[in-house]
Formats: sequence, C-alpha cells, structure tokens
Amino acid sequence: MTALAPAAPRRIVLADRILPRHLVTDITLVVLGAAFVGALAQLYVPLWPVPVTGQTLAVLLVGATLGSLRGALSMVAYAVAGGFGIPWFSEAAHGWSVIAGPTGGYIVGFILSAFLVGWLSERQWDRKVLKAIATFLGGSVVVFAVGLPWLAFVLNLNVQQTLEGGFYPFIVGGLIKAAIAAGLLPLAWWGAGKLSREAR
Repeated sequence: MTALAPAAPRRIVLADRILPRHLVTDITLVVLGAAFVGALAQLYVPLWPVPVTGQTLAVLLVGATLGSLRGALSMVAYAVAGGFGIPWFSEAAHGWSVIAGPTGGYIVGFILSAFLVGWLSERQWDRKVLKAIATFLGGSVVVFAVGLPWLAFVLNLNVQQTLEGGFYPFIVGGLIKAAIAAGLLPLAWWGAGKLSREAR
C-alpha cells in the first residue's frame, strides 16, 4: 500500500521523522489528529457567539506535524465526524447545525489553516522559532478569514459587532497559542533529531 503523499519530491514533516510513511500510518494519524482537535475543543470558556477553546492550538500542531494533505484531511474528518454525531465540537456539541451555525466558518477555516501550516512546515518553516511564529500566526489568520464573514452572515452582524463577537476576545489567546506552537515544534524537531542520533 502507498502513503497519502506525492511521490516526489518528498517533503518531511515531524510525523515522518518519527514514523515510517505507510497508508495505515497516514490514516491513523489523520484520525488521531481529528481526535486531538476534538479533545482540545473541550477546553473552553463559554462566550457568545464564539467560545474561547483550545481548538486552534490543536489545528496548528496537527497541520505542522502531519503536513498539508494529512493535516487538511484530519480537519475534514473532524468536521464530517462531528456533523454525523461525534460530540467533539466545542462544549461537546455535534451535528450539521453546528457547521451551519455561527461558528461553522471557524471549523471550515481549520481545514485551510491546517493545509497552510502543513505546507509551510513541509518547507521547514516549523523548525526555527521566528519562521514558526509567522507560520502559526498565518494559520490563525486563515481561521478568522473564514470564520468572521461566516459569523457575520449567519447572525446578520455589522463589521463592529462581528469583530467584537468573533475576533477581539481571541487576539491575546491567539498570540499565546501561536507562541506555544512556535516553541513546541522546533523543540520537538530537536528532540527527534537527538533520538535519531542516539539510535545510530
């Protein structure tokens, strides 16, 4: 069986540094990535119309670790499985009504965010702190770029209301999440390299 990746050129992300590429491995990682996002979605502060959650941090880490294709597929799996009834959207919500609701754009944005972060990570942007910060801030911006217009449309909000309900409360948290991810990934690469050298 083949892996879910183009044959050439092969770009290595953190998961590939740790595990051999194989279709079964890829599918397992995609499912685990979706479950990780679902788990961090349960870390939330209930605000209306959009709760503060750990989801975005999970999306950034999944995208960087799995790469563009597997990262995006993992977020598709998260959205589809949640739509079909797995209660892993924020506050244990589920169903297609969540996707169609005010926060659905953020969930769709996760797919694009994971793809972008994964694409940049395939080009080694996750291995140095400054490039990693830029990568994860970019991934966060993508989530808002989809989520905010969706929020405004569903709730019929004006620009100020949209920013107050769906952006301003998340600025500090978003910066913290990007900084955490930007610290974790270079550290993880360093650790993986050290283990590899010791194994030789």
